[in-house]
Amino acid sequence: MTTIIVSGAIANKHFNGGAAWTRLNWLLGFKKLGFRVLFVEEIKRENCVDAAGAGTSFENSANLAYFKQIFEQFDLLGSAALVYENGEKVFGLDYVELLAIAEDAELLVNITGHLTCDALMRRLRHKVYIDLDPGFTQFWHTIGNAGPRLDGHDFYFTVGENIGTAGCPIPTGEISWRRTRQPIVLEHWPTSNHGTHDGFTTIASWRGPYGPVQHNGKAFGLKVHEFRKFIELPERTRQGFEIALDIHPAEAKDLKLLRQHGWRIADPKLVAGDPAKFRRYVQTSGAEFSVAQAVYVETNSGWFSDRTVRYLASGKPALVQDTGFSRNYPVGEGLIPFRTMDEAVAGVESIARDYGEHCRAARALAEEYFDSDKVLGELIEQVGIAP
Repeated sequence: MTTIIVSGAIANKHFNGGAAWTRLNWLLGFKKLGFRVLFVEEIKRENCVDAAGAGTSFENSANLAYFKQIFEQFDLLGSAALVYENGEKVFGLDYVELLAIAEDAELLVNITGHLTCDALMRRLRHKVYIDLDPGFTQFWHTIGNAGPRLDGHDFYFTVGENIGTAGCPIPTGEISWRRTRQPIVLEHWPTSNHGTHDGFTTIASWRGPYGPVQHNGKAFGLKVHEFRKFIELPERTRQGFEIALDIHPAEAKDLKLLRQHGWRIADPKLVAGDPAKFRRYVQTSGAEFSVAQAVYVETNSGWFSDRTVRYLASGKPALVQDTGFSRNYPVGEGLIPFRTMDEAVAGVESIARDYGEHCRAARALAEEYFDSDKVLGELIEQVGIAP
């Protein structure tokens, strides 16, 4: 049986159920295709914290506890390893055993270049880079910023489906970027009949993990800048809007404005802090409303959120800011793009008016475009391996 190693951040993003799902769907999807799959994550000493965020030992960290919880939840403890400080300690597998598996593995699927451990990297035959942050990754690389960790891979895939095409100014440099999509294992995301048309929700970070980026003298802002453009939306409609929002308490002015304009604010750690809670939150919502990072929007990158994929798979319509994805997917039923306030209002009204039809179209779109069998099947075909 062919072995694939998937690497990405779960313990490093503890209490983030959405981030866990992002990585798990690659692991579960390859397993469903008949591969032997191992998940490997690295964590550094300075990233090990307790539940209150204070530094602590690897053994006592909330990161390790979260990692255990997630992989126990999916009965995958035997298929996961958390590597501390380049192999000083390893949870899940003996380090020597891990090196032997790497030697035998046919492929590394390295999500955002997470895996950097030299002892593992030099043993792996073929290495695939998965870019989930189109624009950020390429702009940083252009200026020589090593943050994306692009070096040493054989294939480069991005969810920015418009990169390298007319109308998308994101530079490709010397890299030949291939297109891929956010996969979803549909068995884990059945259609849900909970929720009603007046329950628009999303799960978001107000500022995100990165600062603004610049290219050719133009600064690309953050998600907060896009949200502010649509902060009055609840007042323009008769529907309910809620954000499970990661926002610092010091952002008191924005929090006040959101509530004044009719937004309900939920704590993402409480309602979406692990995969089970995240799925419950999405599947008891009526629909999604969300904006995107400005860099995705202003470059027409074609980026499409894996969170939105989960809403669609659950049979929940998605009203989301257009990043150029409307060039790649059918829109208007189930998936509605917007760029202006008037378009957002019209999208809300359309979903409320034909809710059942939009729900059916949402699930159909997920099945057609994001089913892990199709997405990952196409990727391994391009890479040239088989189970």
